[in-house]
Amino acid sequence: MAKYLVTANYTAEGLRGLAKDKASGRKAAIAAALKALGGKLDSVYYAFGATDVYLVCDLPDNVSAAALSLAVSATGMVKTTTTPLLTVDEVDAALDKTVKYRAPGA
Repeated sequence: MAKYLVTANYTAEGLRGLAKDKASGRKAAIAAALKALGGKLDSVYYAFGATDVYLVCDLPDNVSAAALSLAVSATGMVKTTTTPLLTVDEVDAALDKTVKYRAPGA
C-alpha cells in the first residue's frame, strides 16, 4: 500500500464544523473515509501556522488518493494537498535506475 502525506487548511465554515465535531470526531470521519477506500489512517496532527492539519495515511493507489482529495475538496470546507511518500528502499531503488536525460542547454 502507498503512503501519503495530506495537509489541509480549513475555511471559516470548516472551522465552525471542526468546533462542532471536535478533533476526535474529524479523526473518526477521516479514518472511516480511508477505510471505505481500502486504506487506513496512520496519524493525524493539528497545528497552528500555515497548515491546520497534517495526516499520514495508507491508500491502495493514486486513484484512491485522488478520490479522497476530490471528495474532501468538493465540500468547500477544506483545501488539501496530497503528497505521495517514498520509503528509503524506494528511493534507493530509484537511485539505482539509469536515466538518460539531457539538462536544458547542455
